[in-house]
Amino acid sequence: MTADPSLRNVKAWPFEEAAKVADRLAANPKPEGAPGGALFETGYGPSGLPHIGTFGEVARTTWVRRAFERITGLPARLIAFSDDMDGLRKVPDNVPNKAMLAEHLGRPLTAIPDPFGTHPSFGAHNNARLQAFLDTFGFEYEFASSTDYYRGGRFDAALLRMAERHDAVKKVILPTLGAERKATYSPFLPIHPETGVVMQVPMEEVRPEDDLLVWVDPATAKRHGTRITGGHCKAQWKADWALRWFALGVDYEMSGKDLIDSVKLSGQICRVLGGTPPASFTYELFNDENGQKISKSKGNGLTIEEWLRYAPPESLAYFMYQSPQRAKRLFFDVIPRAVDEYLGHLEKLRVQPEPTNPAFHIHNGSSNDPGSPIGFGMLLNLASVVNADEPEMLWGFIRRYAPGVTPDSSPMLARLVEYAVAYFRDFVAPTRQHRAPSTLERGALEDLLQVLRSLPEDSDAEAIQTLLYEVGKRHPFANLRDWFACLYQVLLGAQEGPRFGGFVALYGIPGTIGLIETALARGAGEDLAPREAPAA
Repeated sequence: MTADPSLRNVKAWPFEEAAKVADRLAANPKPEGAPGGALFETGYGPSGLPHIGTFGEVARTTWVRRAFERITGLPARLIAFSDDMDGLRKVPDNVPNKAMLAEHLGRPLTAIPDPFGTHPSFGAHNNARLQAFLDTFGFEYEFASSTDYYRGGRFDAALLRMAERHDAVKKVILPTLGAERKATYSPFLPIHPETGVVMQVPMEEVRPEDDLLVWVDPATAKRHGTRITGGHCKAQWKADWALRWFALGVDYEMSGKDLIDSVKLSGQICRVLGGTPPASFTYELFNDENGQKISKSKGNGLTIEEWLRYAPPESLAYFMYQSPQRAKRLFFDVIPRAVDEYLGHLEKLRVQPEPTNPAFHIHNGSSNDPGSPIGFGMLLNLASVVNADEPEMLWGFIRRYAPGVTPDSSPMLARLVEYAVAYFRDFVAPTRQHRAPSTLERGALEDLLQVLRSLPEDSDAEAIQTLLYEVGKRHPFANLRDWFACLYQVLLGAQEGPRFGGFVALYGIPGTIGLIETALARGAGEDLAPREAPAA
């Protein structure tokens, strides 16, 4: 790829991050014989299954990696690193054979039988799930196993360096620990030669010149000597993170806000070892609809499986792209807007590939996807009005609105129709409520009824939208938002939606006349302030 240094000035966070990586690489050239370009890393704890945060971290890192290649013209690699040599701390809730797993607590995940019975170990099972997950979305990455790297000698030199500077590494960590933990802390975790458990014990002796750790088993008082190299021990996780950065020459890694202190400590340890910490990026964590931090144990928030049941993966990528350093609520109601905003950016990308466009990063610069002539919010409103329980109910309206459009000619639309029916069935139908119009709203709706009756049935969306504005202005609403709120809440039983003129064009003027007549028949309500109004 040809370098384009001017992209450094693009006001898009992946390019801003990529410039940091380029600066780091210029200040810290790779050793002779090392692979050229930049190394990006994402970490994964394989005691659980991949989740929506995994997707977000790999997607965001991928966008920075691609931006780096565009700016510099240099190659860049992404390692998806699995910490599969960690000891199993507790039995997960979502696995079979829990009793069997309980017998192996403390042992490395790759030394524990697979409770699913499909792989050589529990770690191997979850590593396979991770790779299948990443492959589903087409991510480009190199998988790395902690067990393989420790046992294969990839970390031997760095481990010996850590042993040589054992006291200095401890000095970084000890101020962050309580009194009891301070007394026993070591950055090294020897693997018990008899039980296979990852031991958290103090070191009696650290002898790098002899490749040896000396420690005592507190359960038996037996003294053991363990090799530092060859996978006979591993590092505590903050030290382990620093060890990876130092040994592999990692140039960039991002992490969540909850790991800010850990990044700082691991960076200090990396410097103690004689390395330079990677450029880093801290992203905000997601909250649920009530503003509470999402927790896998609580089950609040939204899973990736749930998102992909109701919307395309590109919309999830767009949600992850937007303002990664700002806390966002992740729950079902954010899906329709994310889909429609993504579709808008996709349309702009097809016209002009601007690097400030989120779709530029999602599609790696360009896309031939024709998008959808109808937005997701519009399809949801249509599904709500016709009580759609199958896609064909929507296609009847679509064919009239956009003659010649078929599932083959507009595959994105075909997907959105399926998603809209599912979303309506599971979320809209159970909670839909139409309210009666107030006296003010009744007058405006009666006015609109007469206007629509005088319109040709083939009037386009823009002409209808203009008339909607004119009707609203003829009545004493505090603002036009209240008028459009009335249209959605009274006619559709929805709190908000896309431009109402587009909906009328899609659903048809005769059908919309019927909706208004039904709403007026509900009787006038009290002159109360409308609920929060949507954008017109």
